[in-house]
Amino acid sequence: MSKKKELVSKIGLRLDGRRADELRRVRCKMGVFSQPDGSAYIEQGLTKVLAAVYGPHQVRGNRSKAQHDSAIVNCQFSMAVFSTSERKKRPRGDRKSSEMSIHLRQALLAAIKVELYPWSQIDIYVEVLHADGGVYPACVNAATLALIDAGIPLKEYVCACSASLANNDIPMVDISHQEEMLGGPTLTIAALPMSEKIVLMEMSQRFHIDHLPKVMAKALKGCKDIKVILDEAVRSHVEDVGCSTGWSNTSQKIKV
Repeated sequence: MSKKKELVSKIGLRLDGRRADELRRVRCKMGVFSQPDGSAYIEQGLTKVLAAVYGPHQVRGNRSKAQHDSAIVNCQFSMAVFSTSERKKRPRGDRKSSEMSIHLRQALLAAIKVELYPWSQIDIYVEVLHADGGVYPACVNAATLALIDAGIPLKEYVCACSASLANNDIPMVDISHQEEMLGGPTLTIAALPMSEKIVLMEMSQRFHIDHLPKVMAKALKGCKDIKVILDEAVRSHVEDVGCSTGWSNTSQKIKV
């Protein structure tokens, strides 16, 4: 990385004060909307994403597309016009948005038990409110929470994370926009963390073959760490919903 700024200092800190293996702060909430069947909001650093799920429902439009052995999964990615200064120059439905929609569908299809819903359709909408690096991972993670909120069975969590290489030899996880601009190539993966199955991998540039394994390992470890955070959010949401309806263990303890 000739003439590129060192992204990790001599004391092991990145530009935003994190360690190389430290995620940005992740905040998430499920059930943020009442109209969709499932919804979620997530913040990863300054990147903010909303996700909504409708379905399973009867196939709309051309019903000949309905499948007898599985549900149809539609994904739509979009960015708010105020999410980045660059976005103002591009209309909705551009090529990049279409590619992101395809990549989202690929990751989510690996986790959804589509065989349980023949002749049905599941629609997933993801909107980026603010982009500051790691947009695709945040979208996958938000969509996973929204699917769980909708009660759609998953084989397991599907999570995504990015990783890169600092100072030529230090792998670091969860890359911010500043690090994307100042650093080298970025690797993004979507994975099923429990089975360690990678369902999508994308590189902004090529990695040297000697560096790729450790960067992949760092990204996969990031997926596992995010899974723990998402699982805590799901458990907290179930407790809150159960408490309001009077059937959870938390509710029973309060009554006693």
